[in-house]
Amino acid sequence: MTQTAAALSTDAKTAIADALNQSVAETAVTTMLAQNFHWNVKGMAFGPLHDLFQKIYEDHFLGQDDLAERVRALDDHAEGTLAGMLKRSKVAEHDGHATDQEMIRIMMEAQETLASTLAGCGALAADHGDTLTEDLCIARGQTHEKFAWFLRSHLAG
Repeated sequence: MTQTAAALSTDAKTAIADALNQSVAETAVTTMLAQNFHWNVKGMAFGPLHDLFQKIYEDHFLGQDDLAERVRALDDHAEGTLAGMLKRSKVAEHDGHATDQEMIRIMMEAQETLASTLAGCGALAADHGDTLTEDLCIARGQTHEKFAWFLRSHLAG
């Protein structure tokens, strides 16, 4: 049965919000990762990678806001501290000291992690009849898979 946020049980809201906060955390960490790589990339592919990393962090900034606002629509608390996000995230920080190829690989893996996390969150939402959260997770997951494909294409050769 499809339900809106207001109609979901408290347990369902809590479980979905927790999964969404995982997605917010990983998106926020990946946003900073992309911005860090945008600032520090060098080499023959500087121009296209500088632009791609910027597209990624701009997209992710908006994406994390959409995910956090869905947490709030479920009447739960959106994680808003960097320490909390780093603790929760399966995507790790990076200091930006890396070759362009290493940056691409690290960012590709972060995108794949995000897509997987969002797929799990969407499946959980679907189990509870929360099609609105499921739809958000599907759309965000597709975006991360597309970025992973772009990045993987840079490594093909």
